Amino acid sequence: MGILKILAISGLAIVAYQDFKLRAVSIVLFPILAILLSVHLLLQMEMESFLVSVLTNIFLVSGILLILWSITKYLFKKEFLNVSFGLGDLLFFYVFALGFPTVTFILLFVSAIIFSHLTFLVLQMFRKTESVPLAGLMALYLSGILLVSFSPASPSLYIL
Repeated sequence: MGILKILAISGLAIVAYQDFKLRAVSIVLFPILAILLSVHLLLQMEMESFLVSVLTNIFLVSGILLILWSITKYLFKKEFLNVSFGLGDLLFFYVFALGFPTVTFILLFVSAIIFSHLTFLVLQMFRKTESVPLAGLMALYLSGILLVSFSPASPSLYIL
């Protein structure tokens, strides 16, 4: 299981690097990360619990994206995909949803969004940029969480 986590951390680091440097993430990384995170989660729990968690998480992400799309389209009168929200960010949200039990996912997802927002505000002081490298910042955060989870003193991310 440790190798899956190391491979996932490596993939997340690549996502972060590409999003920061290129402002685009290779599409092939998303299915690889989805497989690594979901297999790691599946090894932590029974199939029924895995399916319930993953389906619940996907439902939550879809609801969040629907709200964002609605606000963007009707309130701001802008296109959503690749104008207000990147395809890589959308795909990363779904990859993220495949890796954790629902309660852990909610806590990590919300804290990753907060981390991304605060980090972007700090980065704005040093360089002007219009868009948030959201997938990259969330990948950076998640890789840090997974690194910390190697510590025996760290609470399990997979306890229901």
